[in-house]
Amino acid sequence: TYINVLELTLKALLLLLRCLKMTEPLLLLFQVPFFLFIIFTVYTMLPFQLRYAVVLSVISSLSYILVLTLHLTVFSHESTPSLLLSNVVVFLCGSVVGAFHKVLMEKTLRQTFQDTLRCLSMRMKLEIEKRQQENLLQSVLPVYISMKMKLAIMERLQDCKDKEEQQRLVKDNNFHSLYVKRHENVSILYADIVGFTQLASDCSPKELVIMLNELFGKFDQIAKENECMRIKILGDCYYCVSGLPVSLPKHAKNCVKMGLDMCEAIKQVREATGVDINMRVGVHSGNVLCGVIGLRKWQFDVWSHDVTLANHMESGGLPGRVHITEATLKHLNKAYEVEEGNGHLRDAYLKELNVQTYLVIDPRSKDQSLNNRSVPKPRVNDGLKMRASVRMTRYLESWGAVKPFAHLQSRDGFTTDTMVNGKTLIVLFRFTWSSSVATATILCQSRPKQTVRCFCKCYVIHSLIVIPSLSQYSVYSCILSLIACGVFLRVSFELKVLFLAVASTTYYIIILSTKRELFMSCFRQDFLLKNKNHTEQDEIETRENLNRLLLENVLPAHVAALFVGENKKNEDLYYKSYDCVCVMFASVPDFKEFYTECDINKEGLECLRLLNEIIADFDELLSKPKFSGVEKIKTIGSTYMAAAGLSGAPGQENNQDKERQQAQIGNMVEFAIALIGKLDGINRHSFNSFRLRVGINHGPVIAGVIGARKPQYDIWGNTVNVASRMESTGELGKIQVTEETSDVLQKLGYSCECRGLISVKGKGELKTFFVCTDMSKQQGMGLS
Repeated sequence: TYINVLELTLKALLLLLRCLKMTEPLLLLFQVPFFLFIIFTVYTMLPFQLRYAVVLSVISSLSYILVLTLHLTVFSHESTPSLLLSNVVVFLCGSVVGAFHKVLMEKTLRQTFQDTLRCLSMRMKLEIEKRQQENLLQSVLPVYISMKMKLAIMERLQDCKDKEEQQRLVKDNNFHSLYVKRHENVSILYADIVGFTQLASDCSPKELVIMLNELFGKFDQIAKENECMRIKILGDCYYCVSGLPVSLPKHAKNCVKMGLDMCEAIKQVREATGVDINMRVGVHSGNVLCGVIGLRKWQFDVWSHDVTLANHMESGGLPGRVHITEATLKHLNKAYEVEEGNGHLRDAYLKELNVQTYLVIDPRSKDQSLNNRSVPKPRVNDGLKMRASVRMTRYLESWGAVKPFAHLQSRDGFTTDTMVNGKTLIVLFRFTWSSSVATATILCQSRPKQTVRCFCKCYVIHSLIVIPSLSQYSVYSCILSLIACGVFLRVSFELKVLFLAVASTTYYIIILSTKRELFMSCFRQDFLLKNKNHTEQDEIETRENLNRLLLENVLPAHVAALFVGENKKNEDLYYKSYDCVCVMFASVPDFKEFYTECDINKEGLECLRLLNEIIADFDELLSKPKFSGVEKIKTIGSTYMAAAGLSGAPGQENNQDKERQQAQIGNMVEFAIALIGKLDGINRHSFNSFRLRVGINHGPVIAGVIGARKPQYDIWGNTVNVASRMESTGELGKIQVTEETSDVLQKLGYSCECRGLISVKGKGELKTFFVCTDMSKQQGMGLS
């Protein structure tokens, strides 16, 4: 093999010498530009890596130098070292310039490649977040409302880029958007778990959240089977509507059937665990106004006199029975047997309206023996050994309710680990394929040996054909810097050098520091990719802001990050126990009298428009830095619920010092005073006389997220119940607090007036206080 290679090499040299002799008349030195062109082509146009380009440029230069040397020594019998040295310097300079261009091009190409890959990854992330956001919106709001709100939010985010324009739009818009629609012929169901309050008081945070999630997860499943839409969860109260958002002819039957199924599910729990809990259900049929009010913590809700009546049907019902009105009975068309309900004897509102009520007879109760066989037997032995909450938790966990936000994690197989594989790279190559450099680089890196071999063959053949000959040597390329100063400036040589050096250094410092992008080597395709990446980056940032805004309008910011985002598995339920949280309920009781349904106010729609203004103004207070620690929980009709002390660094929520906990209570009182001031301002503009009734309490609470398809953040505990009682038993225009909260406020400098002992449902006699809200006194203390 070596002999064959040596023989081929000698034949090639002989062929080269013959060609040199044949081309003796040609001007050899005139081919220097051609070889410079070859060197530049290797660096700038051909798809080689830098080391291969250097090797090929060296081979090209040496081949010419070798041929020139042989020609001068063999045929001309003379040697010109200066001529050869000049050619070496020319080729060396050309190689350096080409290598510099090559390095810049590879750097630019690599950066473009990375930017495009990053853009594709972010685009996939955008698609994932878009799917999550749409699922999130649809789980909280109906499609027809969510689309309107989504468009409004996008416009608002785009306007935010111009702050002056945004401020002008805000000033010109005197009213907040109202997303409420009227629906007729629907049925409303309210259901309350009887005996759950006592059971919850013995539960750990984990047990409570598991029980609520499993119970309401089961109720959501029953609602789906009976074509009902869950509206909201209020503590252990569950209410839904049939006939929304699409009208259904069997809406009354759906709600009654759902109520019976809920009673049956609770009956199975009671018999299997031995825990004394039951279900009280009330159903009424009529018309509703449904939609979203306020600016924060959006929750789809319903309002009307019929909704209020359905609520009282539940409170005036009996445990284990479905309590219906005469309106619902008419829609049933004798589908169920009923008996007298006598709801007016148990609820004053029903007595005042003189509503005729009925109790539905469950058809399954007729076959008691079959019913007993279908119910699991109670585990008596376990009941003697375990607490009631443990028995409930273990039994309900067997139901296997879906975890909150589980439906947001469907990503069609796309993860961050697989973003640079498969289809992603195919799309990436489509982006860069039209660029010749990118295409050549990919081809060269995929098949380097074949490409080099092919190029070498072509180069050798072309070199043998085009052989230069003798001629007078001349300089073919020359670059002079600042030629005018160097030639025409009449100063000494040293001053010229100094001046040129200073001028050049200053020039390059200024240019490189201010216009660095001008020195970035970039093809038009690269420029288009960069421009497209920049545009998509802006779109992604807008989408991320939209996702964050939507998510934080469902969950608190410190909870939202745990559920939606990259690589969130949601394997566990969210629950957290807090030692000290200040809870506030603020209601506008006069609104119930103000609310009417007639043609003049569009069947109550204009009344809700005013309520929307009230809630929206309350929400705007939350954006002030002073109230950054206040978290809106939800609205219940015209009642505003908020809490302070729920945020904080993970794991440090309960490590706050006593001063900070007390400051949160004072901050909540300040927020309540601000709400009263806001409502007074609304009264002046709307010529009304609404007054706020506020109740505040502080203590330990349990926070958590329950519900799979419609997740909801809420807080539970005795502190919440007492705060609600402080509001319901309070007086208009006053802030009522417990004795413990009053002691803290007095230490902070607030003035509290003792009201005395009042009767509180479920708590007996409690000593309560009214917080002094006289603005002049508060200003004197420096607290307003």
